[in-house]
Amino acid sequence: MFNRIEMNVIHMPGKIHIISYQMLPVPTLPNATLTLLETAFTDRLPGFAKSNDLRFFFREICNMDYIHVPELAPTKEILDAFKKNKGDWRVYESDFLRLLTMRGVENSVSREIIENGCLLCSEHQPDFCHRRLVSEYLNEKWCAAFQINHLY
Repeated sequence: MFNRIEMNVIHMPGKIHIISYQMLPVPTLPNATLTLLETAFTDRLPGFAKSNDLRFFFREICNMDYIHVPELAPTKEILDAFKKNKGDWRVYESDFLRLLTMRGVENSVSREIIENGCLLCSEHQPDFCHRRLVSEYLNEKWCAAFQINHLY
């Protein structure tokens, strides 16, 4: 039914990859055993991602795991204040980083799934995106354990 995509395998230990839905599907990724980590607030997901389509696509076609990690997503209130109400990025960033600290994600999210994992959300560019904030936050808490690789 589906043919597996032959991907160029470039082993890059110690990296966190971040990507947008807008870049999917990805024909070539840095590591064939990559885990795609969904970090989006689920009410904001595009239609195809609200079902098991992404899990199926990445497992069956790309031979990758797909995990939704809601503790890496902003709350609806934080996201709405920035997106819907056209809030200030600095306020969003501060609120979101405070949320990550309160959640203690550096202790609750496994380094093993982050290393060579790929953080996914809906923002195209990382400049105003929480996946960049997550990767920088974890990198700081884990003593610069990873190089951040923006795939866009």
